[in-house]
Amino acid sequence: MKKQILILPAIMFAVVAVFAFRALDKSGQPAPSALMNLPAPSIELEPIPRFAGPFDTGVPMGEVTLVNVFGSWCVFCLYEHPLLLQKKEQGLTILGIAWNEPPEASAQWLERHGNPYTMVGADQRGFAIAEFGVTGAPETFVLDKNGVIRFRYQGPITEKDWRRDFAPLIARLEKEEAAPAAAR
Repeated sequence: MKKQILILPAIMFAVVAVFAFRALDKSGQPAPSALMNLPAPSIELEPIPRFAGPFDTGVPMGEVTLVNVFGSWCVFCLYEHPLLLQKKEQGLTILGIAWNEPPEASAQWLERHGNPYTMVGADQRGFAIAEFGVTGAPETFVLDKNGVIRFRYQGPITEKDWRRDFAPLIARLEKEEAAPAAAR
């Protein structure tokens, strides 16, 4: 009987491990978003006090755009923040979704660390991030010129990640023509 009791936790661990590894693709990254190659969800959020708004992902920007989910409570968000500031200075359009916190907390965090966002909105209840299928912060989506999700990245973006995953994709998407406004 004691052997059976000891074997049960090992079997349970094996089952959990199999499901965890199946959730990863061959690169070790989480499986891509179910929204891949579909228009980004149309989300309107209240703006963060003292920062640009209103926030609306439903209107394609006509340029390659990042949508970045962050929170002032998120240590890894602070880790990737300097890179986002740098990319904004280089002219990239970045939309920010402040997740699961009062708008004033987001405002104070952005004032302290800088604002990389063209527009930033508050998602206090998590409805917007649910529309995107976000599993945690930080999480970043690349939208093409027509507002279609072309890439999803979970976790903090490093310079290596940028060079490997983001830069080549953004360069390719920049060369594509945006659909006429009437066709969107």
